[in-house]
Amino acid sequence: MNISLRQLRVFLAVAEERNFSRAGDAIALTQPAVSRSILELESQLGLKLLDRTTREVVLTEAGQSLAARLGRVLEELDQTLLDVQGMAHARRGKVRVASSPTLSAQLMPACIAACARQEPEIQLVLLDRIQQDVLDSVRSGEVDFGVVIEPSAAEDLQTETILDDPFVLVVPRGHALAAHRSVRWSMLRGHALVLLDHASGSRRLIDEALLAHGVQAEVAQQLGHPTTVFRMVEAGIGISVMPALAVPPQGLGTLVALPLTPRVQRQVMLVHRRNRAPSPLAQRVWRLVREIATTA
Repeated sequence: MNISLRQLRVFLAVAEERNFSRAGDAIALTQPAVSRSILELESQLGLKLLDRTTREVVLTEAGQSLAARLGRVLEELDQTLLDVQGMAHARRGKVRVASSPTLSAQLMPACIAACARQEPEIQLVLLDRIQQDVLDSVRSGEVDFGVVIEPSAAEDLQTETILDDPFVLVVPRGHALAAHRSVRWSMLRGHALVLLDHASGSRRLIDEALLAHGVQAEVAQQLGHPTTVFRMVEAGIGISVMPALAVPPQGLGTLVALPLTPRVQRQVMLVHRRNRAPSPLAQRVWRLVREIATTA
């Protein structure tokens, strides 16, 4: 069946007025338009809803059954549409965001604090997860959007780059490479490395950069959290390539972070499901995260 909402509203008006002309006046349609709409509805249903004479309009048994239920259904539909329309102006609610550990630690605290100041009626709930789990959460609809490192496959995602984050070399202050103002990638050749593991969105990019610059080095340890990497470097187990954003604002104490040349960077992105626009509340948080990232 291909029954329109307009046909149902016209029928209900006729059922209430028991007159085509008065029904047309009530819903701003001409009498011929009312008649045509009723005929189309009856054709779609395959039965008569009204008996029409020159003097009156009488509901058939089917018409009475439809009219008895239709008023409540249309009222509920109208209220539902009003509720949905109101979401565009909603000021209060919960927005769920997932991000990978480095971003959760170094970017998202400022975003959560800014949201509390600027959007006090929005509760920003952060899920701190490894990159693949963040992407899975976005794809499943568990979260409104994610904050990730450029994913290798994003055909089903809508992405927006909000930050370019260069890789840096992390070494003890007494290390030979610490004497340089910047370090070429090729100078890492032969050094033991302590790196983030492959669950990190950065590891793929680090491996590609090492390969591109002809660096063959022993990976002494592969770890899941930047803080653990730093402790390993402090212990002399190796040196590390890390995203600059992983370096705490207060510095690394006995360690130093040096620029790597030529510059290689990772892109920090906001992602949501393609063809599934975030809610108006989530869009406001999306814009806030983008603003914080671009001014960081």
